[in-house]
Amino acid sequence: MARRAVAVPFAMHTLRPMTSAAIVDGGPASCTMPRMHLHVLGICGTFMGGLAALAREAGHRVTGCDANVYPPMSEQLAALGIDLIEGYGAEQLKLAPDLFVVGNAITRGNPLMEAILDAGLPFTSGPQWLADHVLAGRHVLAVAGTHGKTGTTAMLAWILESAGRKPGFLVGGVPLDFGVSARLGDLAAPFAIEADEYDTAFFDKRSKFIHYRPRTAILNNLEFDHADIFDDLAAIERQFHHLVRTVPASGRLVVNARDEALQRVLGMGCWSQVQRFGGRKEEPGMLRARGEPHAFDVLRGGLKIARVDWALLGEHNQMNALAAIGAAEHAGVAPEVSARALGRFRNVRRRLELRGEARGVAVYDDFAHHPTAIRTTLDGLRRKVGAARILAAFEPRSNTMKLGAMKAQLPWALEEADLACCHSGGLGWDAAEALRPLGARAVVAASVDELVSRIVAAARPGDHVLCMSNGGFGGIHVKLLAALAGANGPVAARAAA
Repeated sequence: MARRAVAVPFAMHTLRPMTSAAIVDGGPASCTMPRMHLHVLGICGTFMGGLAALAREAGHRVTGCDANVYPPMSEQLAALGIDLIEGYGAEQLKLAPDLFVVGNAITRGNPLMEAILDAGLPFTSGPQWLADHVLAGRHVLAVAGTHGKTGTTAMLAWILESAGRKPGFLVGGVPLDFGVSARLGDLAAPFAIEADEYDTAFFDKRSKFIHYRPRTAILNNLEFDHADIFDDLAAIERQFHHLVRTVPASGRLVVNARDEALQRVLGMGCWSQVQRFGGRKEEPGMLRARGEPHAFDVLRGGLKIARVDWALLGEHNQMNALAAIGAAEHAGVAPEVSARALGRFRNVRRRLELRGEARGVAVYDDFAHHPTAIRTTLDGLRRKVGAARILAAFEPRSNTMKLGAMKAQLPWALEEADLACCHSGGLGWDAAEALRPLGARAVVAASVDELVSRIVAAARPGDHVLCMSNGGFGGIHVKLLAALAGANGPVAARAAA
């Protein structure tokens, strides 16, 4: 059907609000979104891929495009039957979708985006579409923070699921308990969402989480990150304060009591209930943990209210669990119910995920890319393997790391590694110089293949190789397992289940 070009005020066009008269035939019984064709630009990003999954579940036709795709999102999209086009060619206008949904990786100069603008066709950002057509009218539980957003959101969704609430969720990864990164759930049930502080789109520079209007918001931690869009920590604190301003008086903020930056955020103004967690001293109402990260009592003040025994490691996961328990309680789930659910929680793909073992060497995959996340991930693995050697391979791939804004923190982040192996390709700074404090424990290679060779030459039975990147890392995990298996004869690598 021919469509006329649509003018786009304020460089954005959104659809009419959902009405009960627009129920999708054959879609979820609770869905009220009119059926349409969405074409998603940047569809293989974790957020945009999750949005595509939600739209597909709601009965829409969804197509999308991206470049340099990699698992797990590419696999999820294929399983959902979503057509994926490689690249951003202007010829994609011939698809004639009802709406283009634009990811925040898309910039001016992108040939498809330029064609959309020239033709005056309707487009919107991913967060805005989600707010208008999925989150509206629901109890939204948003998980914000520099670290732990994905894991905590997955914990929260699993707690709500275990409590029989049939929640919706959008997680920046694939929770092993669900097998997908996003689900509509029952529209009368809560919706748990990973709330990113990164900007919304090239035409909307507000943080994504401003669109979500949560009733419950976790403020997990706050450090400087995203040096490509924020000048300093104070600029990020201001965005978190904007999020706080959107939470109603009847809502709840679940706040890390140890984090000084978050205390400054609350000091700018707070109009909602506050549940603090993680304090080191007993305080009235404070949620605290007593015990080891893998087995601990949950205390409110001095009173034990639950106990968590689970498979996860590291103090960061213990803190994430406290946050999830506090948020779930605001949605009506008792702490002891949450704790039992966490005992069955299986974590998220790419979170200390064992990818396989060859010749006695275990190879893990993890999403860590910020120095603090690298350090906490290594600490967690150290707790697991004791005195065994850890060979850490990392790729400074995020925009912040590529800029070198945190290169001075890398020796501190990698202290627990017996060997730190850095992929230096594409960096504008000297990785060898940055890692000089590590001495002979640092290895720098300009290509993934060279890095694999250096690791295989250094590895010996009983070692643990931890690969850390927020991207595909050039398929290093498969390459390592194959090279290790072939290093001493034709023995195949044992893939992890």
